[in-house]
Amino acid sequence: MLAIKKARKLIETNPSDPAAQIIARLVLALESASSISVAQLYQLDDKRFELALEILDEWRLDRHYASKLRLLDSSALAQELEASATEPQLVPAA
Repeated sequence: MLAIKKARKLIETNPSDPAAQIIARLVLALESASSISVAQLYQLDDKRFELALEILDEWRLDRHYASKLRLLDSSALAQELEASATEPQLVPAA
């Protein structure tokens, strides 16, 4: 299975998992040409770190355009879910 597909499956299966969040940040950083801390990548276990390296390799090749778009959508959704979970809830005025 391609790393991009593995990453999408990881993110979609459990978007609040810390490893999924780091992988999602990596994908969004790659797509937006922004940065991600190497220290964040080092927080990944060996299997997920290897996945991150595979994503970097595949991203450079840019062969999997459609898969990247689905992964980007999943990553953005995961970030939105995480942000909404940490936002304070507004209580309507009585």
